[in-house]
Amino acid sequence: MRVLVTGGAGFIGSEIVRGLTSAGHEAVVLDALLPSAHGPAAQRPAGGDDGRLIVGDVRDRATVDRALYGVDAVCHQAAMVGLGKDFADAPEYVGCNDLGTAVLLAAMAGAGVRSLVLAGSMVVYGEGRYACRRHGTVRPGPRDPADLAAGRFEPRCPDCGEALVPGLVGEDAPADPRNVYAATKLAQEHLAASWARATGGSAVALRYHNVYGPGMPRDTPYAGVASFFRSALARGEAPRVFEDGGQRRDFIHVRDVAAANTVALEAVGARVPGSFAAYNTGSGEPHTIGEMAGALAAAHGGPAPVVTGEFRLGDVRHVTADSRRLREELGWRPRVGFAEGMADFAAAPLREAGAGLTV
Repeated sequence: MRVLVTGGAGFIGSEIVRGLTSAGHEAVVLDALLPSAHGPAAQRPAGGDDGRLIVGDVRDRATVDRALYGVDAVCHQAAMVGLGKDFADAPEYVGCNDLGTAVLLAAMAGAGVRSLVLAGSMVVYGEGRYACRRHGTVRPGPRDPADLAAGRFEPRCPDCGEALVPGLVGEDAPADPRNVYAATKLAQEHLAASWARATGGSAVALRYHNVYGPGMPRDTPYAGVASFFRSALARGEAPRVFEDGGQRRDFIHVRDVAAANTVALEAVGARVPGSFAAYNTGSGEPHTIGEMAGALAAAHGGPAPVVTGEFRLGDVRHVTADSRRLREELGWRPRVGFAEGMADFAAAPLREAGAGLTV
């Protein structure tokens, strides 16, 4: 199978290229190789030497048309990620993520390419699943900034104000994006579903949880929390943990995410024409951000984390995945455990990057 991997020189994309090549597929990489994402000396992704590298922007139709020549399926990873610095980043997020996806899908429609695997995100859910002792499953709204400033970080039941118990969120939970990045990721899914219905294609979105591993970009405000902590340790500094460190997340190694993309690409062509499906892609082992910072610092041999009590508006308290659907329907299993993965990540080099993260 010949697969176009957009953003294939990025952190996740390059690992997908390696996985596809190892599985006997051919990878065609489309990546802008921007210094802001790849550093000043961007290189061809490792493992992609048997494929093709096309340097260009996914928003440029002529470039995308060229990249799609002879392609059987598309793995769409190109995106601007993270919360950014402030709302002034919104046009760039929408341009990179949603306009880029629209251009790609229009080109696929014209080229007759009918199989798509999309890099989705758990951020489309907003807060995760919660249970109230009196009211059952509830969906708390955005947290009150006054509560956050006072150190009251846990969401309360919207009906009675009592404490809630966090659980695993499934793919059928209503979407509730809480920031610009989350809104663009949900829009990508809607565009993919519309493309599938209009063309008779098949699309799968893998809703990644907190991906980490070798090759993450360092020292950028657009990267994930694992990169923040690892970058601090590389500088000899203590990781700074926001809130009280009790935020629950599902940390999944990049190799497991790459494997999920390979199995999804091998299966998507056999799906019902016109269909769209979303799959949570997580390790199934929830941990707190404080636990992750502690494990990473211990494995690196650096200073212990500092819990600051700081917060960011738009962050959610707890969101962890129920990934049974991906396991049961596609036979995927995560292979890298939390302790092993953190030890691996603590010793791995990071990618030099600049002020933004566009892949």
